[in-house]
Amino acid sequence: MNHLEQAKDILCQLEVSEKQQSKICQITLLALANVDKETSWQSAENPWLRIHDILVFTNEKYGEKYAENSRETFRKQALHHFRNAAFIEDNGVATNSGKYAYRLTNEMKDLLCFYDTPSWSDKLAEFKSKHKSLIQLYSSQKKRKKIAFSVNGQDLEFSPGKHNELQKAVIEEFLPRFAPGSLVLYVGDTENKNLVRENTWMETLGLELGYHEKLPDIILYQPDHEWLYFIECVTSTGPMSPQRIQEVNGLAFKSTAGKIYVTAFPDFKTYKKFIDSIAWETEIWLADNPDHMIHMNGDKFLGPRHFE
Repeated sequence: MNHLEQAKDILCQLEVSEKQQSKICQITLLALANVDKETSWQSAENPWLRIHDILVFTNEKYGEKYAENSRETFRKQALHHFRNAAFIEDNGVATNSGKYAYRLTNEMKDLLCFYDTPSWSDKLAEFKSKHKSLIQLYSSQKKRKKIAFSVNGQDLEFSPGKHNELQKAVIEEFLPRFAPGSLVLYVGDTENKNLVRENTWMETLGLELGYHEKLPDIILYQPDHEWLYFIECVTSTGPMSPQRIQEVNGLAFKSTAGKIYVTAFPDFKTYKKFIDSIAWETEIWLADNPDHMIHMNGDKFLGPRHFE
């Protein structure tokens, strides 16, 4: 293997993600170790280098021409991740200073000196016993950010985001208050559009919901009343407008179940942005005031109220 291939092999064995095995990452590791085409890894060093110095090394030693305006690319694609993985450290000066520099940690430099020697495996294992790999770090971070919830007796996770936080609120707060005993027929996720999809139930209820249709965010079925709830969760777009009602009706025209159309918002401020586009004969629910509903239903609920 040539030195670039060896650098990729080192990064692979250190369990960095595939993106951090790119040529920019390979050349950055070589520059930080001061290993050129004529130098072995056993003579690896760890001088302080600015990103400018890394670009100069890359151009002079490996003939890879990177312009000065690519410094941010090196920082984002390589140096940021190398620091997360405990491969490098900085000199502690202000990041906007012309003297801001990086170097391999002494521990990382010492490890590289054993590459392609009989001691490499033991030294690599020792390093990995002290530091989580990037794959482990990023996997655990992603897992922590996942939004856990339970539906139909099954524990699931939403991908992170405000929209999915609102969907979780609908399932955990709206459902027990206003649709108790309901079965969740469908829930989409930003990463998995069919996270929950009860095809048998939907077919039985006469719902023709194709996989490529724009489905409501959540569909509930309450068997006691034979009601279907079609719920849109709105953080930025997509309330139950007259056009949206027509689209949903087109998917559920064969169903004899009663149909309830709900737009869920995280708060009143968001709701106010969509007042003029929400269809009549629909329901509105606010996650920050979960015990109440707003009914766009004319005289259906008209009557005197008693306030204590």
